[in-house]
Amino acid sequence: MGRKHGSEVTSHHCSWAMAQREVKQAFVSNLNGTSLGEVALGSFLAPVCLILRAFILVLYYQAKGTLPLPLPLTSHLLLDFSVLVIPLVLSCTLLSSILLQVIVCLTLMSACVFCYIYRTSFLSSVVWPQKIVNLLQSHVQFQQVPFVTLFRVFVNVKTAISILAVDFSVFPRRYAKTETYGTGVMDFGVGAFIFANALVSPEARRRSVSGSKMSHITKQILSVWPLLALGMARLVSIKMTGYHEHVTEYGIHWNFFFTLAIVRVLASVLLVVLPAGQLWLFALLISGFYQFALETSELKTFLMHNRDREKDFVHANKEGIFSIAGYVAIYLTGVQIGLYVMQPRSQVKDCLKMLFILFLGSLLLYAALFICQTLVEPVSRRSANLPFVIWSVAQSLFFMSCLGLADMVILFSKGACCCRFLPSSMNFEEKKLTPLAYKKKGEIERLCLIQAVSRNQLLFFLLANLMTGVTNSVVDTLSCSNLFSVCVLLLYMFVNCLVIYVLHICGITVKFW
Repeated sequence: MGRKHGSEVTSHHCSWAMAQREVKQAFVSNLNGTSLGEVALGSFLAPVCLILRAFILVLYYQAKGTLPLPLPLTSHLLLDFSVLVIPLVLSCTLLSSILLQVIVCLTLMSACVFCYIYRTSFLSSVVWPQKIVNLLQSHVQFQQVPFVTLFRVFVNVKTAISILAVDFSVFPRRYAKTETYGTGVMDFGVGAFIFANALVSPEARRRSVSGSKMSHITKQILSVWPLLALGMARLVSIKMTGYHEHVTEYGIHWNFFFTLAIVRVLASVLLVVLPAGQLWLFALLISGFYQFALETSELKTFLMHNRDREKDFVHANKEGIFSIAGYVAIYLTGVQIGLYVMQPRSQVKDCLKMLFILFLGSLLLYAALFICQTLVEPVSRRSANLPFVIWSVAQSLFFMSCLGLADMVILFSKGACCCRFLPSSMNFEEKKLTPLAYKKKGEIERLCLIQAVSRNQLLFFLLANLMTGVTNSVVDTLSCSNLFSVCVLLLYMFVNCLVIYVLHICGITVKFW
């Protein structure tokens, strides 16, 4: 009798778990995304938060004449988390309906602080028009590639927020990944992640190929084993735990780690034989031929409407396999942009010119996207079609130009208030720093959360995936109130940031290859 009762309880628990999994799966399925304008609008939030964080440090420096803040290990982490992470969490949850007003308010706050800095700094010495001319002609030196680090870090942070937030009802359904066609914020996140990896690839950094081309290709194939291992670990863990999965994203056995690995290998092979200056053209040809195949064959129908997952491996994982063509095109374009961005530049005006070209490129690509969506078909992350490739690159360039502009504002603030310790990608060229100044500068950078995430980007992404699984197993995400959901998300992000921050403070870099 006891055995029978026990088996009934077990059976009931399994049925309840399966029902919960189906409900969660349905919750992230059959979505249509949001407008291109809303996705673009979100690009302004992170740059404004960056500027606000810098201005807070400037005000403290002007008041006290020194940095870092008191209790530096704790205060800088809390400042960065409060100003850089919390607004991103709130913008895709409680404040998503008033995102424009939030950005305008933060911009006005930053403008007021800038005016105060202008009054106390520019007017205290040289006439301000002359000082601006001097700043434009000033020489700069880079600690990292300008704003590329910022782009990669914020793409990673936004991805970490979204992969858990999407399971809560407080996260707008229009931001989640779309089913077939549409532009969700998370759809852009996938393309941006590929683009961000391409920006800092060895080819983009102009690292010469050592040895023969075949040995280089072999080395690249071997270098992706951690991604394949992580993909296998994710696959096994999902199947063993019964964790809910959205099959039409990549397929039954496929996941994003496999896509990253395959794209990197294929792109590395192509980059050995293709001329570096025409990568954008080959990216266009690849995505163009792929789109032609979608339009003139049964491939589109197969990808979008064929429900037979049992036939073979290709049928089971069709989205993951065929979308590789689009992601390779995004990767090649990212390498091309990386080659341009990483060209040596020594003057502020050269950096501003680069930002203008990136912004202009974004506008031209958005015009091409409008034509493609009108004459061909809408954006589809599921198939990674030509419009998706164009949109991913256009939005990435727009986000990069916004972050670059924020970096320039911070650089000008450095020059205005002579606060050389302010964390940013660029610094005015200095003849020679005293040992004390050099030490203080390194200390400020060590306390920066952005540098912490940048140091261990893949680990941060893995930690976020792991914490997402743990949170879903502990919390019934669909029945949570909005306020409780946001509290869980903030705690989850704080744990992620704290772990990565402690590793950075301790000087630990976790290498996977």
